[in-house]
Amino acid sequence: MSSSSDPMTEELKCSICLDVLNDPVTAPCGHNFCMICLNTHWDKSQDCSCPNCKETFEKRPELKINTTLREVVHQQNKKTEEKQPEVFCDICDEVKLKAVKSCLVCQSSYCKTHLESHLTVTGLQKHKLIDPVNNLQDYICQKHERPLELFCRDDQTCVCLICTVTDHKNHNTVTLEEESKENKIELLKTQTDVQQKIQEKIKKIQDIKHSAELRRLELLKKQKAAEKQDEDLIKDLEQEITELKRRNSELEKITNTEDHLHQIQLIHLKGFRHQQKSPPELFKDFSIYKLDVHVGSVLLICLFVFCYLIMEAYNTTMTLGEAELKWMQQYAVDVTLDPDTANPYLILSDDNKQVRHGDMSRDVPSNPKRFDMYLNVLGKEGFSTGRLYYDVQVKGKNCWVLGVASESVNRKGKSTRTPANGFWTVTMRNDNEYKAQADPDVSLSLKVIPQKVGVFVDYDEGFVIFYDVESTSHIYSFTNQSFNEKLYPYFSPCNNDKGKNSAPLIITPVNNNQ
Repeated sequence: MSSSSDPMTEELKCSICLDVLNDPVTAPCGHNFCMICLNTHWDKSQDCSCPNCKETFEKRPELKINTTLREVVHQQNKKTEEKQPEVFCDICDEVKLKAVKSCLVCQSSYCKTHLESHLTVTGLQKHKLIDPVNNLQDYICQKHERPLELFCRDDQTCVCLICTVTDHKNHNTVTLEEESKENKIELLKTQTDVQQKIQEKIKKIQDIKHSAELRRLELLKKQKAAEKQDEDLIKDLEQEITELKRRNSELEKITNTEDHLHQIQLIHLKGFRHQQKSPPELFKDFSIYKLDVHVGSVLLICLFVFCYLIMEAYNTTMTLGEAELKWMQQYAVDVTLDPDTANPYLILSDDNKQVRHGDMSRDVPSNPKRFDMYLNVLGKEGFSTGRLYYDVQVKGKNCWVLGVASESVNRKGKSTRTPANGFWTVTMRNDNEYKAQADPDVSLSLKVIPQKVGVFVDYDEGFVIFYDVESTSHIYSFTNQSFNEKLYPYFSPCNNDKGKNSAPLIITPVNNNQ
């Protein structure tokens, strides 16, 4: 026998009796049941819990019929009845009336009038009557033409009485009602198991969310502590600046006085001659702050303060960017390109100061140092301590990558340019898209297009800083890095883009007087 189910009707079924809700009530947890089913369930249970989600209620809730849901059920039942095909009486001659019952023995359907004999005649009263159906043959044994009233558990099929003494003799047979009841019990058990698994999964989700919240709170706590530490450090630095400004003001007064005797007395009285320090020595005093700094960016604050003090000490109109760049350029080194590392498609100048992309692969020796997939080349000399600075002309290019790379970077096959993979680089693509490849990439917004880029590295402090040389403006800084092997200057001129990006990258001499 086959049947079809409406999804809406399935949603309106009680999970206890598995029938459409009758006098629906809603538990405090939000699940719906038949009133009699839920009350019976609670009468048999030691506590009051939801049969669906197992939520337990301290006090037995007072159940009231959900009138809105009852109306929904009523309307759905009407729709279901309307969808069912009409069954007409098989006995009516002219005007066929709607059947009220079908007889499995007679294999006919009857209206109210023609059903009377089945209700009054003794022989007919024993016939099996069901709600009217058009497909009576599905309810009749096709072999013995008797009603299918039993279920054979051995063969898992519906059978008639004659089947039990013939084909299914000595088989385990039960009534359809008994089998249906057993099926409902098994379904309820399965449903309970499924509901329990649902609750276990919900509990796991809640545990994960709780753990995530604890981690978030811990991170927030650490972040606030770090911010407080930064604020305290900045406050200390501001106090130092105030004190240094005061001393600078005293120096100005002493310098500008025309009373030479008084000037000499003040110099010795205040000890300026013995306490004076050159700019590099002054920077050493500020380097002590790195011992207590949690965030690497604060080290840059020390550098900015130092540059400010240089400006004050020398009484110049130099900008902060100019002062910082001037200080970096004192560590300029002579960088040349290493041909043994250059990708075969790259062309180097005779003095190994320029690199551009060629149209064809060159016939070059294969060696472990050479990049074979990406258009990369390294500087010839590596370094593992101290500071260095160099300038690279990028004028006329619509794509380039500059920075430094570790000695052990992958030179064969694919490799992402990130600090984790040994690359500290800034890239420009599509004429004016700048990014620091910091994993994840950091998009950079530059006011002017750099024509020459300065690269500064402080190996011991963990800095890689990029500067626009001509506008003396800061581009990007990698801070608080840990270097544990040799670093090499890194260059990629990118593809020549059908001649649009044919200009070379040029390592230029550092001009300290610009």
